[in-house]
Amino acid sequence: MKFSSIALGLATAGSLVAAQPHRHHHRHADKRTPTDSAPGSSVTLYEMNGEIISKDQVDDCIAKKLCVWADGGVAPVVASSTVAAPSSTATTTSSLSPVKQQVASSSAASPPASSPASSTSASSSASASASPSASSSAASSSSSGSSSVSGGQGVTQAFPDGQLDCSHFPSDYGAVAVDWMNLGGWSGIQYISGSSISTAVSGDSCTEGAMCSYACPAGYQKSQWPTTQGSTGQSIGGISCSGGKLHLTNSALSSQLCIPGTGNVNVQNKLSTNVAICRTDYPGTESETVPLDTQGGSTNPLTCPDGDTYFKWLGKATSAQYYVNPSGVSASNGCTWGSSSNDWGNWAPVNLGVGTVNGATWISIMQNAPTNPNAKLDFNIEIVGDNLGGSCKYSNGQFTSATGSNNQGCTVQVMSGSATYVFS
Repeated sequence: MKFSSIALGLATAGSLVAAQPHRHHHRHADKRTPTDSAPGSSVTLYEMNGEIISKDQVDDCIAKKLCVWADGGVAPVVASSTVAAPSSTATTTSSLSPVKQQVASSSAASPPASSPASSTSASSSASASASPSASSSAASSSSSGSSSVSGGQGVTQAFPDGQLDCSHFPSDYGAVAVDWMNLGGWSGIQYISGSSISTAVSGDSCTEGAMCSYACPAGYQKSQWPTTQGSTGQSIGGISCSGGKLHLTNSALSSQLCIPGTGNVNVQNKLSTNVAICRTDYPGTESETVPLDTQGGSTNPLTCPDGDTYFKWLGKATSAQYYVNPSGVSASNGCTWGSSSNDWGNWAPVNLGVGTVNGATWISIMQNAPTNPNAKLDFNIEIVGDNLGGSCKYSNGQFTSATGSNNQGCTVQVMSGSATYVFS
C-alpha cells in the first residue's frame, strides 16, 4: 500500500456568517491512523501540521476557507481516500496547515485565528525589526468620502501607564484614531463583566472595566492584550480602563503601544485612486477596523507579525488578515462592518494573509469566501519580491500561481529579502 500526502498552505479565512460579527475559527487536526487497504492500492493522506486528517475534515476546512491547497489552491483529483495506485509511486511527505490568523511551521503555514483564544501568555520580547519609515508612519485619509484618521505621533514613546484618563485617546503615543467608528478614536471596545464579553457600538466610550483597542501606523501593530482571554474562545485586546486611568495590559512585551512588524512586506498602489486595506482588530473585536488607506502612486509597509513573539492562540503563532476594498472606497466605508449591499468592509472581495514563524514568511491572496465568493476587485494584485518561493497573482476573480489558476487563492513564501503586493 502506497501513501501520498496532500499539502495545504497559508491563506486567510473570511468571515463566517454575513450577518454576524467577524469571527476567525481555529481548526486543530486530530491524528488519524490510516486503515489497511488492498494490496496494490494507493491511499492519499492529508496532513495538517504533520498530523493526518480525514478527507471529510479537509473538505470541511476548505469549504469554510480555513485552509487552502499549498500548490496554489488547486485541489488534487481524488474521488475518495482510496484510489487506484500508479504502477510505481514513491511515498511523499508534505505538511498541511490551516489558515487565517495563525501560521504553522516551515513547509506550509498558518492555523486560523478565530473565535480566538483562551488563556495565553504574552511573549516577553517585541519584534526586533527595523522601524518603518517615517513617511509611512501615519495612515492617510481617503479622498473618497470621510475617512478621518489622525494620530500616530510619538510611536516610539513609552506609554505613561496609569496616568492618562480613560477619556483621553492616546494619539500622542502612537495610536491612530479611527474617528468614523464613533468610539472616541478606539478601533474597538470590549466590556468585560465576569465571563461575559460585549462589544461597544457607535457612541459608546472607554469606561471603567473596558478593554480599549486601537489602530497603529503603517508598519506597526498594537502591542497590548491581556494574558487572560475569553473562556469560550473570544479574543480580548487593547489597554484597560481601571480606576479611571488607562493601563498597559502587556508591559512584558512592550511599554510602547505600537510595535513594528517584521518589515519585509509592502503594498504598492499603482492606481490613480486610493485603495483602503483593513486589518482585523485581533486580538480584540476581530472587526476589520484597523486602516491602511493606500493612496495612488504610494508604497507603504504592510504589517507582518512575527509569530514567535506576537499574540499566540492556544500556544499557536498568529498572523494578520487584511480586507482589500475596491478602488476609491474610503477607509471610513471600507474599514468597518458593512452589509451585502456593497462589496466593501467585511464584504470586500479579497483578503490578504501575512505572517512569519521560525523565520519563514508566508503571504497570500484569497477570495473572501464564503462571505462574498463571487465579488471581484476592479484592479489586479500581484506579489513580487526579491526571492519568492512560488508566484501569486489575482486578476478578474482568478488566482494564478506556478501550478495554474483557481478561484480560491494562492500563497508564496518570502525566501529572503522583501515582498510587495502590487495593485495595478
